[in-house]
Amino acid sequence: MTTPRTTPGSTTGPTAPAPAAAGRIKAGFGLLGPRRDRHVLPAEQLGALSLPLGDDGVVAGVDAKRQPAVLGLFRPVQLDVVLIGSLWTTQVLALRTAGTGARVAVETGRPQAWTGLAQAAGGGQQCMTLHDVKQVGPQGASITSPVLVVRDCGMRPPRSRLAPGPWQSVLTLLPFLGPSAPRLVENAGLIGIQRVSPEEAAVLGRLLQLPRAQAEALPGLGDDMVLWCTPRHRKLVKLQPTDIEAGLLGTPRRLD
Repeated sequence: MTTPRTTPGSTTGPTAPAPAAAGRIKAGFGLLGPRRDRHVLPAEQLGALSLPLGDDGVVAGVDAKRQPAVLGLFRPVQLDVVLIGSLWTTQVLALRTAGTGARVAVETGRPQAWTGLAQAAGGGQQCMTLHDVKQVGPQGASITSPVLVVRDCGMRPPRSRLAPGPWQSVLTLLPFLGPSAPRLVENAGLIGIQRVSPEEAAVLGRLLQLPRAQAEALPGLGDDMVLWCTPRHRKLVKLQPTDIEAGLLGTPRRLD
């Protein structure tokens, strides 16, 4: 004869889940939580539903609508950027890139122009390093440690010896159009243009297939204006320095 099981505080007899508890047991998922009313939104109110989503990248300034213009520099494949502009603009972008947590490697023939910025950028940490021309080694870029390589090598930059890689972007500064410009511009995924001469504007208009009005406006851009171009999009951006950037680099200027 089988002896009935007993549990503390219970009456004698076979144990079985109470009817209410049995309905709350779901195999493989444990007990169900408390039941609550569902969140229901009428269809006519869907237009009012929005989420505050923003772009991820380096703030390059503000657009015509006073909205932040963001450059997404780091991707699973290398991004080549060409800036036809000033050292000042390049240094602001490098400083802001370092501010996002990325590392910056500067290949330059004028280290004296970068030394102060490199010392100030890290706040005690070496996040911006300087290298002689053609002396940049592998940077070990990764998704957790992206790298921006800035090439400040004049109007005729030599071909880079750095192998392309993921999460690594290369920004080449061209103060003016030179013999290397067409090749660099045609191969770049992102091009920034500051004030140029009418002759240079005509060349860039043909290379980038710019609308005539945009090409003709390039010689009249202010020192703080940059036209950023991708194969499909163009945006005119005003680069406004912060107080810290102005203290380190001065006011915007096209010529260095």
